[in-house]
This record gives sequence, structure tokens and C-alpha cells, in this order.
Amino acid sequence: MSAEPGSAGARGLEDMVKLEPFELPSTPFLPAGLAPLRVKASELEGRGTLRTSSYTIYVDLPGNSEDMLLVQAYTGAHDLASRRVATYLRSLEAHHAPNPLYGTWTPEPAIEGEVSRPSDETIEVLKKRGYLVTLTPEEEESLFARLSARHHLATLRGAPNYVVMPTYECNLRCPYCFQAHMRTEPRNAHLLRVMDRTMVDRILAGMRTIEAAHGLQEGADVSRGLTFFGGEPLLARSRPTLQYFMEQMRARGRVRLAAITNATELEAYADLLGPEGLASLQVTLDGMPQEHDRRRIYPDGSGSFERIARNISLALERGASVSVRMNIDRNNIDQLPVLAELFEARGWSRQAGFSSYVAPIHAGNGQVDAGSTFTSWQLTQAMEELRQRHPAVSRIGLTDDSLQVKARQLFDQKARSTGFSTAFCGAHTTMYVFDAFGDIYACWERTGDPRQRIGHVTPSGEVLMSRLHLHAWRGRNVVSNPVCRKCRYATSCGGGCAVLAEGASGTLYKNFCDGYAQRFRARVAQAYLEHVSGTGPGLSVTRLCEA
Repeated sequence: MSAEPGSAGARGLEDMVKLEPFELPSTPFLPAGLAPLRVKASELEGRGTLRTSSYTIYVDLPGNSEDMLLVQAYTGAHDLASRRVATYLRSLEAHHAPNPLYGTWTPEPAIEGEVSRPSDETIEVLKKRGYLVTLTPEEEESLFARLSARHHLATLRGAPNYVVMPTYECNLRCPYCFQAHMRTEPRNAHLLRVMDRTMVDRILAGMRTIEAAHGLQEGADVSRGLTFFGGEPLLARSRPTLQYFMEQMRARGRVRLAAITNATELEAYADLLGPEGLASLQVTLDGMPQEHDRRRIYPDGSGSFERIARNISLALERGASVSVRMNIDRNNIDQLPVLAELFEARGWSRQAGFSSYVAPIHAGNGQVDAGSTFTSWQLTQAMEELRQRHPAVSRIGLTDDSLQVKARQLFDQKARSTGFSTAFCGAHTTMYVFDAFGDIYACWERTGDPRQRIGHVTPSGEVLMSRLHLHAWRGRNVVSNPVCRKCRYATSCGGGCAVLAEGASGTLYKNFCDGYAQRFRARVAQAYLEHVSGTGPGLSVTRLCEA
């Protein structure tokens, strides 16, 4: 492959990865050493020994001392059961959850009360719903792995979702930014170019190849999703490129356009905002003006709050949806009550297209004090305390609120299950991140380094892929991790963020639990309280990445 100027190849890295013609995996990934599953249904019926499925979850229900909620992870069953039945199930667990090979698990609620056998009729229901099985733990793990592998393969072949990075340049210098080195280290100066029309055409040609590999016919009536990311994607100087990209995407058919932006130069895109253009924006505010202006700063140290706030109002007036993300640590969480009041005072909270949520800051570079950060579970607890003391904070969402909404739909009988997720996010399924050099990545937090790319679009529009890196990212799921294969929360958690797992353990292929067991039980319990009281269905959080 010849290297064009400015490409990864021209940067002397063409031999770092082997790029091959694009193809998707065609068979489910099953790890070596997985126990065979050669048991016939008739044989299972003949087995007399019952045990509780290793994938049964027990949720305490606030204000209800008589019942518990049972959830079966891979069948999707969910049932209200008496504590007597739940205690019986707990007593039939084959063994305690094994110590994880790495990562952490959270203990389940303790067994309470006398163990007594339910009626034969109840036993049959528990068997039918998957809570009682005759499979051995090893056989059930094998069954779970095979079900999950087939589901993951089907997900991989779904419609692709695109992220486009017009540039790695950004006009702010936020101290916690995971990309800070791109703007501050001279050796990365080459990254700060802006995508031109020629590159847009290359990427559009590459998208056609990718869609063909995913089984989409040319001209098919599908709705595509495209998110602009950076750097800062909506710099004023990038407008010609983005406008051209938007026009070309609309010419191909229906498209949902979004951007993750600092909104400091959003006024340059005023006429492109709205339902038919840039319809959805994620914008960050990190507290009230004084605190925000210490964190989200220009290179000269000046703040950005007022300019961002004006542009949030502009976007809402133009009919775009705006999700305000607040990156929270122990130093700014106390500002959320007054920030919620500010949202109301500016009229944002009364706009149908406005939402807000918090996310924990992670120690992603040397400028972040790890002692000041929250884990996701710690942030959930802190937010619940704030919501109790300051009701206005209830209008600010948590990433876990989406789980609460799903659980509420179950209780209201508007859904049949909370879903079956074999992977944490789109980086492991159908997300393609294109940068200004034509390089393709699976995850936007691993962009800018061609050694991490999963592919490249050549000047002719041909898509070449690194089999090694493509399969490394797309193959990370609850089957590839031996801890996740045994975990009752796996189909809801998806194994956690790969980037955070790598930061904690040195490899993408380990799990990052992040207190998920407690978070799951807490949000499901809260959904039950809302169901019983008949209050609102909870907050629907619009976000573009879990991490």
C-alpha cells in the first residue's frame, strides 16, 4: 500500500499493523477450554438434582419485607417472589461465587430466615423461568457462553454507527482531558490538521464498503447515525467541512446528526442547528461560573461559561436537543443544587429538548488527583443524598437512570426484559471512528495513535482493516472474559469500560465492574418504589458514551 502525504503510512507507521481487506467475523467467538455442552433435553429432565441458576439476581425491595425481585440474566425472566421462595433459591446455590481472577464482585444479600421447600407448582414455575436448573455450573456457563456468543455475532452484523473527528485540535485546555497531550506536546503537532473535502469523500466511500460488509444494500432505506467528535468538532474554521459532510450524508438518505461539543463557537453553526441538521448536542458544564471557569479554560486561562451558556440557549431556540454533561468530583458536586436552579432560571429546564446528567471524572492523566474522584457507585450514592436534601437535583440525571427507566418499564409491563447486552458499548460492536487522516478506530478514547487503529481508508476509498486490532476490540465481550462468563450481572453490565479496565489492569480484556452489582440493585429497587407509588418513570438520560 502506498502512503499518501499526511497519512499514517507517511508517518512511518505502515508496518506497525497489518492492514487487510475489510471483513466481519463470520462465526461466534468461543474461548478455548470452554466445557462442551452435549446434554439433551430428555437427559436434563431425567436428572433429579436441582440447583439455583448461577445467573439469578436477587433485589431487595424498599418498604416490602415480604417479597424480593428475581431476575434471570440470560432468559430475561423477572418475577416478584416471596422471601421464603427467594431464601429457598439461595439455599440451592451450588457454591458461593468464586473469587474473581481479576476485578471485584459485590456480595449478594445474605440468606435470611428458615429454608422451606415451596409447592410443586411453584417449583415447576421456577424451573420454567430458568431459576432452577439441572445443569452443572460448568454446563450452564457453557450454555451462557454459547447464547452470548451468538447474540454478540448478530450484534456485530447490525447497522454501523459512525463517529467523525474533523480535527484533534481544541480551543480549550481542560486539565482532566484524556487528549491533553495532543495539544501540549510538540511531537503531536501533526495531529492538529482539519479534515478537508477530499478526506470527506474518502470516508463516505469507505462507509459504503463498511455498510456492504454489514449486509446493507446500496440505496437501502435506513436511518444512519453520525456523531461529530474531537478535539472540538464545531470550531468555526471546521464549518465548511462539517456542512459538506452533512449535505453528503443527507443526500444518501435519512441520517441522525449529533455532536459532542464544548459549544464555545456554536454560533458559527446557528443555521445548521435543529431537527433537520445538528439535532442533538452534548455540552459540558462543570459547575457554576466560578468553578467551571477554573476547569474548562482557554489557553490563556480565561473561562468559557457564559459563552457556552449563550450557545446552549441558541441551540434550544433552534430546536436542537441539548444534553448537558457535568463532570463531577468531590470538589464540585456540592454545586449541583445551585446549578439545577440556574438551569431553571435560564429557562432550559422548561424546554422539552433539554436534559442534564452527571458523570464521574476519572484520573486519566497526571493532572487529576485520584483521591478527589468518585467511582460510579460512590457518585450514585452521593447523588441520592443530594436528591433527598435538594429536590431540584432530581432533575439532573445519572448514567444509571437509564437502567432505572428500563426496570420501571418492566414493572409497568411495558417491556419484557431489561435487555441482553454482551458488550459494554459500541466500541465492541458497530462503532467506527474516522479521523482527519482516514484512520479508523473502535473507541474515541484510543484515537490519534495509528498503532491502535482498526483500519484505514485509502485515497481510492478502499477500506483496509487490521485483523488483530479489529478482532481485539470487537471480540471483547462477556464471553471472552472468564470472570464475566460466571457473573450474574454480565448481560446488563457488558463487562465495563475497556479503557478503564486497561488503565486499572493493563489490558482491555479484563473487566471493570465499578460497583455494578450495587448500582443494579439500587436502580431496580428505586424503579419498584416509583411503580408502587405511581410517580414519574424516572429520568431518561441522553448520553453518547458511558465512560
